[in-house]
Amino acid sequence: MEPLFLVLLCVLAYLAGSVLFAIPVCRGFHLPDPRAQGSSNPGATNVYRVGGWLPAVITLALDAAKGWLPVWLAIQFDLSVVTQAVVALCAVTGHMVPVFYRFQGGKGVATALGAGLALAPATTLVLAAIWALAMWRWHLSSLASVLAAVTGPVVSAIIEPSTLPLFGLLAILIVVRHRNNLIRLAQHRETKL
Repeated sequence: MEPLFLVLLCVLAYLAGSVLFAIPVCRGFHLPDPRAQGSSNPGATNVYRVGGWLPAVITLALDAAKGWLPVWLAIQFDLSVVTQAVVALCAVTGHMVPVFYRFQGGKGVATALGAGLALAPATTLVLAAIWALAMWRWHLSSLASVLAAVTGPVVSAIIEPSTLPLFGLLAILIVVRHRNNLIRLAQHRETKL
């Protein structure tokens, strides 16, 4: 029975991840399309740039929820931790390469946050604290996200070792998606919040 649930949940997780909530949220607030403004990224940080805190928080919550829900369903079906991790990766991948938007998506940080809260809450809360501290210190969302991502495998190895492969893969995906940000950081051209 598990393979059937795995395939179904992976498809559902990917499709859920493919919904870029930044776009309908901006429409609902009569804001410009975030893909054409600011950093052109359909995520909460860019929504904040174009519309302020309220639409950004709504976007963050919805993007996190679409990562959390599929993993929570996998947990309810009592599927293995490995299966839960695969479902989490499908949701994050959906946000990064969404089928509904010509495979042009976001960075996946909020979706990874939601998936992590369902699968490895202790690790994820520590990483969220690292993100918040880095954001407070440097006011650079991209730097905070990369720092949280690359420390993920270390933190998970200490707190929730069974999730180490997931956080290792998430670190790779998130760093790759931030490659342009890292170039701008190196050139001191990255925009602060």
